[in-house]
Amino acid sequence: MIAAADTSSSGAHEALATLCETYWFPLYGYLRGRGHDAEDAQDLTQAFFARLLEKRAIGQADPARGRFRSFLLASLKHFAANQREHNHAGKRGGGIPAIPLGVVDAEGRYQLEASSNETPDRIFDRRWASTLLAQALSRLEAETSESGRRSLFEGLSIYLTGDRPDLSYAETATRLGMSEGAVKVAVHRLRRRFRDLVRDEIAQTVATPEDVDDELRHLWSAVGR
Repeated sequence: MIAAADTSSSGAHEALATLCETYWFPLYGYLRGRGHDAEDAQDLTQAFFARLLEKRAIGQADPARGRFRSFLLASLKHFAANQREHNHAGKRGGGIPAIPLGVVDAEGRYQLEASSNETPDRIFDRRWASTLLAQALSRLEAETSESGRRSLFEGLSIYLTGDRPDLSYAETATRLGMSEGAVKVAVHRLRRRFRDLVRDEIAQTVATPEDVDDELRHLWSAVGR
């Protein structure tokens, strides 16, 4: 993530693209929840990421002073407040070329979310947690695909996401042509690897390995609200 702020790096563009892809929706959703319409939220989020790269502000995210999650949200609040005086989207971003963002998908996701009486900050944490989990799940899917086990992942991922909590191991075993014992072992291994990947995603946003558990507890709490 921090590599996106190093404009001298040949990988800065790729790092920024990854940053935008990963954290677009939690920040966009926060702005929508604060009363910005879809177009304005898109413009602000677009300009926010561009300014982070332009000013190398990501390098100011001292992990010792807080989570990267908290740094991004605080920076977005400050940026949005400073942009209120600008009436035209074209003024935002300092002339930096537009970064392609999935605004249509983001707005669709935003509209599908259930209404909540929680504060925008708490909803942001939940979206952040969901984004991290999705990232870890995507990595797990890629790993299993590369090892030729994509069909197994597709058949067992329901036990990671909770999509079908009522589906028994025996039913899944019959559907996949496996023994029930083999399904249990495979699910256990997938869950263990999924947990490792979640921890790895979190480790990229905190200061030390010791902070991972605290952040993990916070994010699980956010998802469970």
